[in-house]
Amino acid sequence: MIPKRGRRRAQPAPKPAPAKPSAIRKIASSSAALGIALQNPRGYKDIGQKGLEAWLRKLVSTLAPKAGSLAARLTSDAEVQRLNRRFRGKDKPTDVLSFPGETTADGYHVGDIVISVPTARRQAAENDHSLARELRILLLHGLLHCLGYDHETDDGAMERLERRLRRRWLS
Repeated sequence: MIPKRGRRRAQPAPKPAPAKPSAIRKIASSSAALGIALQNPRGYKDIGQKGLEAWLRKLVSTLAPKAGSLAARLTSDAEVQRLNRRFRGKDKPTDVLSFPGETTADGYHVGDIVISVPTARRQAAENDHSLARELRILLLHGLLHCLGYDHETDDGAMERLERRLRRRWLS
């Protein structure tokens, strides 16, 4: 079942390896420490970056205990539209894109998540909750895709898991 707000998993580029936007790729220098890169290149002031980063670190540590790194980028509709066109062939903005990672010599990079803050703001208003909550919803959704879940093909397994995790992590 496809979730209501049209979230889609970014499809990897054709051979040889899944492509990732190089601007957000960050590999932890040590597998002992979880490297979380939460980028905010547009300087959005209302996202509560420190709290969001701390929450994301706990979430990744729990759901992917062997993870070495994860990158997330909070950006504009225009940037997300460019990535969506390039990696999914869809010339429109979306709320979240996920790019699953890989194991490297530096450790296990869970993946990269790109979120459109303007879209997240609109969705937060439509659902009558805060931007902070919407960003957490999108990060959770993107992380599940990075971990291999796919709501388009899994007969509802991702959706059920995401509902359970929302009760735990977003209450």
